[in-house]
Amino acid sequence: MTERKVGTRKEWFAARSRTTLVLVAAAAVAWAVTVDRMRGMDAGPGTDLGGLGWYLGIWVTMTAAMMLPSAAPHVARLARHVPTVLFTAGYLAVWTGYGLVAYAVFRLVASFDIGWLAWDEGGPYVAGGVIVAAGIYELTPLKRLSLRRCRSARRPGAALRSGFAHGLDCVGCSGGLMAVLFVLGVMSLFWMAVVAVAIFAEKVMPRGHRLAPLLAVALAALGLWVSVSPASVPGLTEPGASPSMGMEP
Repeated sequence: MTERKVGTRKEWFAARSRTTLVLVAAAAVAWAVTVDRMRGMDAGPGTDLGGLGWYLGIWVTMTAAMMLPSAAPHVARLARHVPTVLFTAGYLAVWTGYGLVAYAVFRLVASFDIGWLAWDEGGPYVAGGVIVAAGIYELTPLKRLSLRRCRSARRPGAALRSGFAHGLDCVGCSGGLMAVLFVLGVMSLFWMAVVAVAIFAEKVMPRGHRLAPLLAVALAALGLWVSVSPASVPGLTEPGASPSMGMEP
């Protein structure tokens, strides 16, 4: 009986290790493709999202790069019970939906006369306000609940449904941070990396659940900085200007 338990435990660890390696490798490939396709495309806040087909290709690739590392521990816990491919498909489908909503909002706003949103007028204040709002969201009950569910082991169910449920929790946890990415420049590799690190730290690090207040303060400070002196924010490409960290135009 003891040998059986030992064998079962070894199988469990082997399944977790394989799943983690597969997801990390997939994320690495997604990062490589994203860097290759997005290099030099950062136009800062208000970056044009292009056609829907092109945008979806970029969005799915970049969300896979950003989200799969933080989802890997949860997927690995379910590796022996839930097919990884189907779970991941359900998970990324939710983030694809998030990206479609963001695209629709962008197109809707762009269809109006939004001259007051120009970067030399009210643009920095709107961008800063969105970032501050994301910081406030870090302190809300929904954020805490979503983060707790993202970090906890849940009973496995149907693969797609489990992936979809975890994706909803992840959007509830990290949707505000992704909104910050849109505001600062969705094609910015620099801000993409910063947001990905913040998401990973909250969802995976041992004390990640305690980082929300720190992130809230950091986002509030960044929002005010962008509003008051956007030209001095490291890594922020001002629309119509050169990147502030020497990134390719």
